[in-house]
This record gives sequence, C-alpha cells and structure tokens, in this order.
Amino acid sequence: MTVIRTLEKDKMDVAEGSYAVAHAVKVCRPNIISAYPITPQTHIVEDLSQFMADGEIPNCEYINVESEFSALSALVGSAAAGARCYSATTSQGLELMHEVLFNVSGMRLPVVMTIANRAVSAPINIWNDHQDSISQRDTGWIQMYAEDLQEISDMTAQAYRVAEDKDVMMPAMTCMDGFILSHVYEPVVLLEQDLVDEYLPAFEPEYTLDPKNPLTFGAFADPSAYTEFRYLQQQAMDNALPKIEEAANEFYEIFGRYYGGLIDEYETEDADIILMAMGSLVGTIRDVVDKLRAKGVKVGLLKVRTFRPFPAEAIKNVIKDAKVVVALDKNISLGLNEGSLFTETKASLYNTKVDVPIVGRMLGHGGRDIPVKTIEDIVEEAKGIISSGINTESKYADLKEELL
Repeated sequence: MTVIRTLEKDKMDVAEGSYAVAHAVKVCRPNIISAYPITPQTHIVEDLSQFMADGEIPNCEYINVESEFSALSALVGSAAAGARCYSATTSQGLELMHEVLFNVSGMRLPVVMTIANRAVSAPINIWNDHQDSISQRDTGWIQMYAEDLQEISDMTAQAYRVAEDKDVMMPAMTCMDGFILSHVYEPVVLLEQDLVDEYLPAFEPEYTLDPKNPLTFGAFADPSAYTEFRYLQQQAMDNALPKIEEAANEFYEIFGRYYGGLIDEYETEDADIILMAMGSLVGTIRDVVDKLRAKGVKVGLLKVRTFRPFPAEAIKNVIKDAKVVVALDKNISLGLNEGSLFTETKASLYNTKVDVPIVGRMLGHGGRDIPVKTIEDIVEEAKGIISSGINTESKYADLKEELL
C-alpha cells in the first residue's frame, strides 16, 4: 500500500517538527517525562515543559535530570511502577544511555523515546545521519524511522500502541532526522485528543512494583536462566512484527492516514531497480522516482519504516522480482565498510530462493546534502549492474576524493 493521507486543510497547523512531536506526546497522556536537553532534541522537551507549566498534561510529572543516563534511568523505576513514560535524546546522549537501554528492554518496560538523529563524534558534528540509533540496534528496542512531520507525529501514538501491547512489552524509539525534521516548519494535522483516546487505551501493565504484591524486576540471572530471558525478548520482537502492521492499519481506520507498517512501497510492482531507504531521504527518492518514471525508467522505492524488528519477509516479498536493489544508508559499520540496511537485507536473502543482486551505497554522513543528482547517478549505476553485474558491492556515494 502506498502512502494514504486524509489531510483536511482546515485542521492543519504550520508547526515545527519538535512541536508536533511534543504535542503528540501530550495527547498520549504520559505519566512521567524525563528531560535532558541536547541539540537537536531540545525543542521537544522545551515544548513539553511549557505544556506542563500551562497545565495541559494532567496526571504527569516532569523530571529535570543531570544527564541522559539519568533521564533514562529515572524512567526505569517509573515504568516498573506502572507509569506511561517518555523521553527524547540524540547522538552522544543516546550513546550515554547505552547501558540503560539494555536494562529497559531486559525488564520489558514499554518506554517510548524520540531520537532526533544526529551524527556521533568525533569529529564533533551536530547534523543528521543515522549512526546514533543504528549503533543501538542490538539493545532490544523497537526502531521506527519517519519520513516527515506528519508521520513522526502519528508514529508517536503508534509506538505506544505497539510497545504497550501485552504480547510485546518492549521499548520503542521513534526516529526523526535531526534539523531536517526536528526544526523544519510544515503543515501538519496535530493529533486530536478524542481520537487518540479512542486509539490508545490507558496503560495497564500486567506486572508492576507494588508493596502489596512484591515482585522483582531485573533480578540476577545465572547461566542456567540467562539465555531464556534473551529468547523471550526475541520472541517479543517477533510478536511486534504483526502488531506494528495492526497498529498502522487501525490508525488509518480512525485517523485516515497510513504510511506503511513495517515497510511502504512506491512504484515497485514492475520495477527493475528498487531503491531502499529510511527517514527523510525517502521524500527525495520519491521525487526522483516520479521524474525517472516519466522518462520510462522502471525504478521504484522501498521505504523501510521499521528497522527493529527487521522486516525480512516483507522486504523479500517486495524485491524478489527486481533486477537490482540498492540500499541507501546514512550510517556505516566501520571495519565492514557497509551500511546496516544493506548488510541486514543482504543477510536476509541468504539461504532463500530470492536471488536478486543487491548493493549498498552510503551517503549523507554528518548531514551532507543528498541532491537529486546523487540519486539519479545511483540509478544510472544500477542500470550498469543490470547489464554488466556488480563491480563494487558497497561504497560511499558522495565521497570527496580531494579531501583525502
């Protein structure tokens, strides 16, 4: 299914991306918000602070902490006590949370956190790529990537719906490209409180910290039991796959907007060349597909909306008849020289009957611009792969040789 949006102009506001996220969090009725500002996430927690000061978030506590590590640590106890929790971070702040990310997931606490994706130092860089969240892919958090402001707003409610499902109970990151989305102003339909209340039920966890019914969270596990904890976490991730699709479909029924669940497709049915990507880059690719289709080039777009759990089957079903697939990554696994979307897609095809050439192209690191011509050049190169085979499996698409 392609993107479906019922956007009534009389209901639209021109809003900053961070405000749209903060408003979405507000109407999801959180009980605890922890805040430590870091660029480009700062405006989200600033707006939430203003909502709190204006009395617009009832039954909620706003906690100012001394670090990102503390921001997430504060939510461990809060979520274990049965609170719906929220925080936001980016880049170095997310990396500082690394230890606690495992604790939240291992204790099965459905915290939702917005990541305003930003490059990781050193060298210091405050612009966008996906290295920060991709570096946390194995911590046991659901990861979803938004294309634009309307999607990141709507994705917030969907993330709570999935994370808090009793068959899942796993934390979720909703990822938006820093500055590109967090600071841009666009027309957006802000989530309506009555519709969110219909879509997102009150959080009622099965297990909570309660002196009247003592339980232990995050207990010591020796080798005789530790493996089974990890197995159950993976089982929860598997359960999340259909739940993400259900949440997207039910959101469409209530709000009239759909962006895909695990993935979304655009002009892929007869495509010889399929470009795969995540985040705001998808919008640029969509325009290039339209331009090249008008010239008779059979190119399509596969938008990967959910990176964790990885939607291997959904991806295979889309790309199986293509002549070449190009995965575009705004990250790099140093020492392997591949982007993670490419690596994981390629791995998912191994030992299957799907035999389609796939290559990876890394680009946009540290916020480097990705113009239309770069995407067009990648398509031209893909045409050569169809006729002559793969020459280079993975490489930078925008490397400046003169700077080396």
